Amino acid sequence: MYARAAQMIMSAKRCTAFTGAGISVESGIPPFRGKNGLWNKYDPETFDIRYFYTHTRQSWEIIREIFYTLFGRVQPNAAHYALAELEANNRLQSVITQNVDNLHHDAGSRRVHEFHGSLKRLVCLDCQAKYPISEIDLAILPPRCITCDGILKPDVIFFGEAIPEPAGTHSFNETKKADCFLLIGTTGSVAPANMIPSAAKSNGAVIIEINPHRSEYTASVTDIFLKEKATVAMERLMEEIDKL
Repeated sequence: MYARAAQMIMSAKRCTAFTGAGISVESGIPPFRGKNGLWNKYDPETFDIRYFYTHTRQSWEIIREIFYTLFGRVQPNAAHYALAELEANNRLQSVITQNVDNLHHDAGSRRVHEFHGSLKRLVCLDCQAKYPISEIDLAILPPRCITCDGILKPDVIFFGEAIPEPAGTHSFNETKKADCFLLIGTTGSVAPANMIPSAAKSNGAVIIEINPHRSEYTASVTDIFLKEKATVAMERLMEEIDKL
């Protein structure tokens, strides 16, 4: 199976990776859903945009605890680095990610479409100015815009918000161009991101899925299923690619 998957990637004219929470779990980031998901500890309402507007400080306290204290210590893992290497070798044209942790960028990937935004940026709700998180002190909440003193929020989508552009458009455009789609650590339970692999399949792409468990994609769109966690599967896949 790994040899066949490697051959598919090497023979593809345009290969795209689509990643979900499963690729970052091995870096120490818990998923939002499932047995050990964040929603078992935190109320999802905290991340509703209406709650953010009406309970800004309380929302920011949870945001800081999860995303900037917990997530702030994580590093890319072997799967992230493998994708960056494939891109550097012109075997992978882009990464579409549902994750907001910036780990693909940290690993060296350059063509990354952040479908749900990035925690590494804050955006002003008034003037729309954006700042790298490194420029903002989170000791005082909520953080304020340097330009207009408006409230800042992470530049990620909350419940009730639309998919950010141009990431949304770029992601779906990839489904029209790619002839090989590498799905890593995504279950297919989050809309509208879960429409991307199906759209790629409809447009003729070969679907290679890496997951430790069967997902909603496995029986419907997957052509090659590598039943393993992301780091192990990507290391084995890279070994097979090196043989070609």
